[in-house]
Amino acid sequence: MRKLQPTLFDEVSTHLPLFDDLPEGAVERLAAVGYGRGLLTASLRAQLRKAGFADMAALALASPVELMAVRKIGPLRVTAIRVHLLGELARLVPGARADHDSEATDRRRLERLRAMPGGRFGWAGETCADLALRRCADIRAELDIPATDLDRIAAALARALLPERPRVPAPAAAPEADAARERAELLQEQDRQWEAAAPEAAAPTAAVLPKRVAR
Repeated sequence: MRKLQPTLFDEVSTHLPLFDDLPEGAVERLAAVGYGRGLLTASLRAQLRKAGFADMAALALASPVELMAVRKIGPLRVTAIRVHLLGELARLVPGARADHDSEATDRRRLERLRAMPGGRFGWAGETCADLALRRCADIRAELDIPATDLDRIAAALARALLPERPRVPAPAAAPEADAARERAELLQEQDRQWEAAAPEAAAPTAAVLPKRVAR
């Protein structure tokens, strides 16, 4: 999720949930369908479950930083998770795609920051949105502050934007057929990994017989 020269808003967003302001009942519907179909690979889904993300509701309410703490989950896979969740939301909740794509989510968050004066962080005359849209390196230079102070500003903005996290229903036991499918997919993926890692069998060589010694 990081850019080569990230803005303060980019940094703040990594500590906010993938989705907020979801309509009533959306979290429960996401929890009810588990991971849906086609989310990453069986081994990565197993890693997410092991880390405590039991279903799509838990993923939707997690931040990129929390997801990237899971082994083999990086920025590109966080983006893939969000795209998958948005597709499921669009299927479950009419209008969800337009209301909850990345651009719409960023717009809502920036609108909230526009209501906050930037003077509280030494940015007189502008709003926190104006501050957040500047590059981190530029803010440090203009305010003459160390990186630790900028981290504190980012944390304060994240707290101001952080919504009250809705209760996630306890995951229902997966149907036996779904569990069996997951196990089969995981075994198939392990087989492919083992085959790719195995050295190629050496081609058989013709036996060389010793020459007959003439007597």
